[in-house]
Amino acid sequence: MTRILAAGDLFIRSTRLRSAIELALSGAGGPGSEIEVREIEFPWPDAPFGRVGEVDEASGTEEELIEALDGVTAIATQLAPLTEHVLAACPDLRLIAVSRGGPTNVNLDAARARGVAVANVPGRNGISTAEMTIGLALALLRRIPLSHNTLLSHEWRGEFYRHEEVGGEVRGSTIGLLGAGAVGGHVAGVFAAMGADVLVYDPYVQSGSLGSGVRSAPSIEDVFAQSDLVSVHARLSPETTHMVNAERLALMRPGSRLVNAARGGLVDYDAVADAVERGHLAGAAFDVFPEEPVDFTHRIFGLAAAGHDIVFTPHIAGASRETADRAADGVAEEIRRYLSGEPLLHPLVEAPSPTITRTAPSPTALGR
Repeated sequence: MTRILAAGDLFIRSTRLRSAIELALSGAGGPGSEIEVREIEFPWPDAPFGRVGEVDEASGTEEELIEALDGVTAIATQLAPLTEHVLAACPDLRLIAVSRGGPTNVNLDAARARGVAVANVPGRNGISTAEMTIGLALALLRRIPLSHNTLLSHEWRGEFYRHEEVGGEVRGSTIGLLGAGAVGGHVAGVFAAMGADVLVYDPYVQSGSLGSGVRSAPSIEDVFAQSDLVSVHARLSPETTHMVNAERLALMRPGSRLVNAARGGLVDYDAVADAVERGHLAGAAFDVFPEEPVDFTHRIFGLAAAGHDIVFTPHIAGASRETADRAADGVAEEIRRYLSGEPLLHPLVEAPSPTITRTAPSPTALGR
């Protein structure tokens, strides 16, 4: 019996993980071991994720996960806390398939030390986050939330048509992007198609691969100095923390704008508040924050309440049903490959893969 755990949450449901695993494994024929798929579901996002043991952005407890992993060979999850303690208590576990681009909930060193393979699903939310970024930029450029709120207050304010009050257009503007990966690359293509001059800084991307209408910037400072709107698309690391800071914001043209739907730690929010308050930045849009849940006492919220063009959403850029589907299908494919002895598509930790001939899962073999 080969046991698999579908460890879901309220975004990527355990039932969706289970159905993806069943479908991925249903093509095998001939004699072999049975497959049992168990389910467990964690309370995120109704309960915030956080630090569990030594890992971050995890949901659930180590003890409930250890109980669910009894005799399990592979786990498909987004947020299960796969700590050193959990791995030590689950010697049968051979594969962690985590449906995220950045699996901060997995202790990779502990997995490597115990010969547990780890694979992830990079780019699962690339389209969703890119589309949300574009939406935030358009909302900011055309002052949509601010004008919407005036109508909710039963005001018909004509000054939105004054020359000094109207917003701007994408076409003919310079859009600067900090990063051109799965998200930034898609954003670049859409803005270029809309007629913007797109300027990208990404030292890991070849300039010739950026596509028509997209230019590579020689330095990050060039992006700030030349752009009407800067959008952040980098991974958070010690090197990129506060890559948007007071010095670089000062390089931007008066009346320019900033969008961040990547990670809160990439931006110095105090510096942004300063730039908005003194009128250097016309506005900013944020889907991510330095602390989540957010600190509502931060000055950036007071500036928005006072009528400045600041747009907020609660870290939902990657939240689409299509993202959940891609995530579930991605981890299911990694499990299929592992059990078939095929190379993993996106290995983070390599480990020898068994060759297990499977029969198609049957209802009697699929337990909770």
